[in-house]
Amino acid sequence: MDNFNYHIPTDICFGKGQISQLGKRMSPLAKKVLLVYGGGSIKKIGLYDQIMQQLQQAGITVFELAGIEPNPRIQTVKKGIAICKKEGIDAVLAAGGGSTIDCAKVVSAGACYDGDAWDLVLDRNKIKKAIPIAAILTLAATGSEMDGFAVISDMDKHEKWGTGNDLTKPVFSIMDPQYTFSVSKYQTAAGSSDIMSHTLENYFNNTKGAFLQARLAEGILKTVIKYAPVAVEHPDDYEARANLMWASSLAINGLIRYGESTAWTVHPMEHELSAFYDITHGAGLALLTPYWMEYVLSEKTAGKFAEYGVNVWGIDSSKEPMAIAKEAIAKTREFFLSIGMPSHLKDLGIDETHFDVMSKKAANGGLRFGFVPLKKEDVKKIYTMAL
Repeated sequence: MDNFNYHIPTDICFGKGQISQLGKRMSPLAKKVLLVYGGGSIKKIGLYDQIMQQLQQAGITVFELAGIEPNPRIQTVKKGIAICKKEGIDAVLAAGGGSTIDCAKVVSAGACYDGDAWDLVLDRNKIKKAIPIAAILTLAATGSEMDGFAVISDMDKHEKWGTGNDLTKPVFSIMDPQYTFSVSKYQTAAGSSDIMSHTLENYFNNTKGAFLQARLAEGILKTVIKYAPVAVEHPDDYEARANLMWASSLAINGLIRYGESTAWTVHPMEHELSAFYDITHGAGLALLTPYWMEYVLSEKTAGKFAEYGVNVWGIDSSKEPMAIAKEAIAKTREFFLSIGMPSHLKDLGIDETHFDVMSKKAANGGLRFGFVPLKKEDVKKIYTMAL
């Protein structure tokens, strides 16, 4: 196991009715707050009114940035930054899923930056200061409610990059599973796929001796496998929604990564799909993951895939490692299909038109450090397999 520094500073308010804590938790941070949200679902479920009541009772003035896109745009981020600078905003409150929270994070950093906000996306080291961020989660998926990362797109350039650091971790997050009851079947499945992908990106690494991290990751994977189908078919099942919501946080808050040398692979490949075709992030991850698994499977990697097959999917450990590995990959694909995720790029209207440039950009995103190092040619082969 590698050396590490443990730092997960976000205060979590989890469970029914935790919105009641919003006013008292926000008032020490700000007198002027920018409320960031998406297409209006928070108004349909009554959350918007609850937020406004809490903040107004706490004597906080609220400004708004609405309409955050599923793949948040840098142009929208810049609108939020302009509001912060004009109005003297003290803190940013994101109410929504990962896209909304990601947008809020870069807004909070951009409010303290004099240059072009895209600089902060291309180089996270330029984030030197940020006004406080808080979150109210309405979709279990990205884990953005408990980490410092944000992914922002510039669709004019077909670019989508991750940024952020400890300064952009939320001060607190309110996580009431009831706010996810209205999430559609497709988005529930896509969010669950995102949670699994975050976990798998950490799980498949080459660090020796990180036994505990692997067992924690397996627990998260088994939780999603158990509860995602339940939430898809029974959207108001509190137990299912609660377990998925907490799994989304634990998958990416650092807990299963500390002590390991990890470099993600499927995410950079999917980011190119989203940058060119604006698809749902979790759906792209569900689609690509089994193909990546098949491509990197070898005698050298079969042991890790067999470990995954035995401990997550319950495959008979007496079988040969390669046989277990292949069965585990098949079960992974079957699971994603069972919850309604796509299995071919053509299902999403994607062909080979941009494969060369997408493969090059994905490979430049650090894939040479992955569980199995990949070059541009490897990425293109995986995309082609997925057609």
